[in-house]
Amino acid sequence: MTTRTVLVINSGSSSIKYQLVDPDSGQALASGLVERIGEETGAIIHKHGQDVTELAEPVADHGAGLSEVLRLFEEKGPTLAEAHVVAVGHRVVQGGKYFSGPVIIDDEVVSTIERLVPLGPLHNPAHLKGIEVGRALLADVPHVAVFDTAFFQDLPEEAARYALNREIADRYEIRRYGAHGTSHQFVSGEVRALLGREDLKQVVLHLGNGASASAVVGRHAVETSMGLTPLEGLVMGGRTGDIDPAAVFHLWRVAGLSIDEIDQLFNRASGMKGLTGDNDMREVWKRVDAGEQEARDAMDIYLHRLTKYVGAYAAVMGGLDALTFTAGIGENDARLRAELCQRLAFLGLEVDDALNGTRSDEARVVSPEGSRAAVLVVPTNEELAIARQALTLL
Repeated sequence: MTTRTVLVINSGSSSIKYQLVDPDSGQALASGLVERIGEETGAIIHKHGQDVTELAEPVADHGAGLSEVLRLFEEKGPTLAEAHVVAVGHRVVQGGKYFSGPVIIDDEVVSTIERLVPLGPLHNPAHLKGIEVGRALLADVPHVAVFDTAFFQDLPEEAARYALNREIADRYEIRRYGAHGTSHQFVSGEVRALLGREDLKQVVLHLGNGASASAVVGRHAVETSMGLTPLEGLVMGGRTGDIDPAAVFHLWRVAGLSIDEIDQLFNRASGMKGLTGDNDMREVWKRVDAGEQEARDAMDIYLHRLTKYVGAYAAVMGGLDALTFTAGIGENDARLRAELCQRLAFLGLEVDDALNGTRSDEARVVSPEGSRAAVLVVPTNEELAIARQALTLL
């Protein structure tokens, strides 16, 4: 059988991440990153096998960036023809109420993604640039959009609808959309396979600079922490997570901050960065160990929010069979996993110190044998998930 690959593109406002994925084997044949697009000097890195190519050169726009990526595939390999690329998969954060799964991109899909920019102002415009450039430069293969919100499209109404005036909410499409759905769907599926059960009640914690929690029963999400936008929910690197909405009115009326300034404050200058000046959890732990009370307080705030969400989701599901950690912090911070499970011991959650302390790139159980609920660490792979979803449409 001829190898089929999917080129996965994640376009940011000034960057392009890409990966050439074999959806059948799960292997990444090549990957790379274009950064600082539009700045005086851009940075490009292309990895293929053991070969790494790094360039420092101006990248005028996304078109120039992707053109350079295609040149590197031809010169450094693997060529896209040899790799038998059958589709290009694009990550799109906000799909609103319109997309419950992957879709072949046409002009109507592009138009809908454009209409959703007010719901995803930080992400959707960048994704649109990547889609436009990708369709122009790789016109001979289908392009597929995979939405971060799709996994949460069928949340129960009691979880998805806010107690906001119904007419206003419906007119302006205000509901819980969630985010990181591609990761939550992939990881929860890996947990079912690893534990050999389809009927699991599980909580997945996607903990990176952006952080979210989901409650998943069987194959369906029943709750998630991010809401209308990725601001709601857990404490994050630079985001507040949950906060009284009246804080906006207060800062506008009393502090004289504009809406844009409050947006910047809540989304980029709060969370762990706002509490400690650092959004790198490794640095925060170093400061905790140095006896800095401010850092310890910030870590306790972070853990308290996690504890509250896991406990609430166990109540929503009527039980808990598995708690899974994923993404950069979730996969690598054994100390955070241990401290959280100590707080959640009443749910039967505990870690085996040796298993939890062993670093690995493999999905694994880190709770003791025979424990009431399983604790797992499962590396997320959104690129593989996007590639596999794209393949289902071909």
